[in-house]
Amino acid sequence: MSRIGKKAIVIPKDVSVTLNEKQIIVKGKYGTLYHNISQNINVLLENEKVIISRENDEKKSRESHGLNRALIQNMITGVEKQFSKTLIAEGVGYRFQVEKKNLILNLGFTHPIQFEIPEDLMVKVESNTKIQLLGVDREKVGFFAAKIRDMRPPEPYKGKGILYEGEKILRKAGKTGK
Repeated sequence: MSRIGKKAIVIPKDVSVTLNEKQIIVKGKYGTLYHNISQNINVLLENEKVIISRENDEKKSRESHGLNRALIQNMITGVEKQFSKTLIAEGVGYRFQVEKKNLILNLGFTHPIQFEIPEDLMVKVESNTKIQLLGVDREKVGFFAAKIRDMRPPEPYKGKGILYEGEKILRKAGKTGK
């Protein structure tokens, strides 16, 4: 049995969970999320807890048991607290700007790069070299942060680039002159 899948999920007071056939709806103070549950998975709501079980021991059922539990847990956490990622621009002239619904990156290229900020995400500029991405859906926050980081990943010699807060870059020694 899945170690993650068999754990019950406790529903916080300010979050409501509704079950319709094979769809679960989670509402909280930050928004609403929907998820279609896999065919071989059963979900029960009882005593302010969500209990997930599987119908049989087939490989597909075992695979999706823990996955569905983790996705539902992330939905509940997202509508209650929100997920966040912080990105830092290291390098001379590297900076972030937000104008209306666009994130503008100056990363040492000949032109600034523009990203349209998705409707369900929020971008806070803490300083011109540090931004925080906030959202209800963990997958969307992480994917948007990864897209931004891919524009200029950190390089190992000087450590320049866009990196996550707390990320350590393994530095390499440069060439030595004769």
